[in-house]
Amino acid sequence: MKKYLFIYAVVATAVIVFGVKYLVSEQQRHKSNSEALMERVELFRTRADEAAASVQVLRLKCGEYEELRAADAEKIRDLGLKIRRLESAAKSVSQTVVEVKVPIRDTVVVRDTLHHTDTLRLFRWKDSWVTIDGTIFRDSVACKFSSVDTLRQTVYRIPRRFLFFKFGTKALRQQIVSSNPHSHIVYSEFVKIER
Repeated sequence: MKKYLFIYAVVATAVIVFGVKYLVSEQQRHKSNSEALMERVELFRTRADEAAASVQVLRLKCGEYEELRAADAEKIRDLGLKIRRLESAAKSVSQTVVEVKVPIRDTVVVRDTLHHTDTLRLFRWKDSWVTIDGTIFRDSVACKFSSVDTLRQTVYRIPRRFLFFKFGTKALRQQIVSSNPHSHIVYSEFVKIER
């Protein structure tokens, strides 16, 4: 009888310890998510004058992700992926604004018939990131705008601190840097799916 009571006590103690550990981790996750939702995206410029954004990572379970990010979950399903296999999902929005004054450089005369001529005026502007080509007709303008941007994304861990000691994980942060000087990061989010 004592043997069964001892086994029961060990099992009950293990269940209580793991239950408390689970509740503490869930409480920390909810606290971290509350902080992430309350925090705004931090927009700044790097030393190289590149646009950058920093945001705290939101940690959700699969069911929470499907409920809270239904539109994103639907897009993921459209890709043929299953939400339960998802590790993380990130979304960033950038805006490219270029204000240029472009000289008109070429004039081309096009003749449809002997009596009808049309003058086309062409313009082009280009730098390392943006190309603008256009043709001015008599009553309209045709333009082609091309922009290239490289987004570098890093996700890193912020450790907990006690006095001079660093341990565990307090939060995860995502940082995105845009290399195009004409682009500005408008919004960013990063969701880590936890089991």
